[in-house]
Amino acid sequence: MQVAGVDEVGRGPLAGPVMAAAVVFSPTFKTRNLPGLNDSKKLSALARERLAPRIQYYASGVGIGRAEHHEIDALGIVEATVTAMTRAIRQLANQVDHLLVDALFLSCDGLPCRAIIHGDALCSSIAAASIVAKVARDSLMEEMDALYPGYGFAQHKGYPTEAHMAALEQLGPTPIHRRSFAPVRRV
Repeated sequence: MQVAGVDEVGRGPLAGPVMAAAVVFSPTFKTRNLPGLNDSKKLSALARERLAPRIQYYASGVGIGRAEHHEIDALGIVEATVTAMTRAIRQLANQVDHLLVDALFLSCDGLPCRAIIHGDALCSSIAAASIVAKVARDSLMEEMDALYPGYGFAQHKGYPTEAHMAALEQLGPTPIHRRSFAPVRRV
């Protein structure tokens, strides 16, 4: 049986997409091949960047999906998160028999699903998905920093830090800001 661990990143930022990853390890995968594998929030950026290509190497399948800022505005963050997760899972084609999802029950193409609270700390495939999604989103937000200078996207990745809020007040929203989020709507 092929099991995909699924997780998302980017529900709280004021700008950019929400991204998700789905990771499948073979039944013979040993976690010792990925020392330090853990919830992405518990790892440094450097540790995540080192682990992401190793996860790609050891995984039998990796899918990355995203829902753009305008989809978040239209659907709401929960439904946009489900959309991103579904897109990630569908990249795995027919490699998956069962889903393990961090904290969220997901109905995708009739696949059985188990929502696991704190799954990114308890399940290696969910932890791997959290890392892959975080590295992909962070990289994208660094690109957005070059497109939209003055906002500090490379540092805060779109999260509502003091510096981001000040830039938003001074410069106004960029095309990638989530208009439905209250701090952006206010300016």
